[in-house]
Amino acid sequence: MGSELFLTYLNGPDVARLALTDGEILDAVTAGLSAQGQGQTVIEPRMHLSPGSSYNGHFNVLRGFIEPLALAGVKVVGDYVDNYRRGLPSEMGLLNLFDPATGQPVAIIDAAGLTDMRTGAVTAIGAKHLASRKSRVLGHVGARGTAYWNVRLLDSLFHFDEIRVHSRRPESRGDFAARLSRDLGKPVSATDDWESCVRGADIVVEASRLQQPEPMLKTAWIKRGAFVVPYGTMSAVELSLTDIMDKLVVDDWGQCKAGPLGSLRAHVNAGKLSAATLHAELGEIVAGRKPGRERDDETILLWHRGLSLSDIALGHAMLKKARRMGIGQQLRYA
Repeated sequence: MGSELFLTYLNGPDVARLALTDGEILDAVTAGLSAQGQGQTVIEPRMHLSPGSSYNGHFNVLRGFIEPLALAGVKVVGDYVDNYRRGLPSEMGLLNLFDPATGQPVAIIDAAGLTDMRTGAVTAIGAKHLASRKSRVLGHVGARGTAYWNVRLLDSLFHFDEIRVHSRRPESRGDFAARLSRDLGKPVSATDDWESCVRGADIVVEASRLQQPEPMLKTAWIKRGAFVVPYGTMSAVELSLTDIMDKLVVDDWGQCKAGPLGSLRAHVNAGKLSAATLHAELGEIVAGRKPGRERDDETILLWHRGLSLSDIALGHAMLKKARRMGIGQQLRYA
């Protein structure tokens, strides 16, 4: 007869009670990227599960292993763009963590808040290494869950003079700007169109929710020396965007070159983004194996699809803090 086995469950309110600081989030995700850059991880390409055309949404399944943290993980997160009509968030899911030595389940963690935080962290860490330190104007398109953490974590590093946000629905961009202004303690302007949000910004983040690819973000709006982060599921950029870039960086080339979705899918298909034109994976830059920005006038693009490694690294940090604070439930497994 085996011994009793338990796992930790952290639900949405638990994650909120942890109140991870900006620094804790950035440190955790940096550790995951560094491990990846040093070859201490296993990452499997993300998979999509689509229930069918009668459902306007799909599931993302992300899988990975981080050796220094001694954790393997699988995250399943739904992406349902019309959920706001039902009063539900567009992304809901769970991160499952396991002991890679035995396969024992270690934890189940709400993946909605975690996904938002880790995505914003990768955007901000990318900017730390790839944006000009003189960046003072941020243009952000999109107001979904990840958008808040993009702006908050970027501002924690750059302390912008001007933040512009835009999204399709006026009420959504207005509410988003008001929340950011309150939390960051500075004015945040909601623009009526893409161009007034993006044109001339030092850092441009495109996190839109399009139903099908459409070139909404024009290459001509991007200033020389800007840092551009397009990561919508459907492409919202022109095919010419990569032509003006001095460096093209991704989070994981294996993921970016495969699969039917992603903001630069057409650029991969056209050969504009390839193993030959790719400068580096972000983890290689974080680990010091490849250079990041080397000149103020470099125009640089980061395409991050979202890594299981970032989920696992942030889940690990949440689990450690939860144990210190006595937060979460112990669920019997066996």
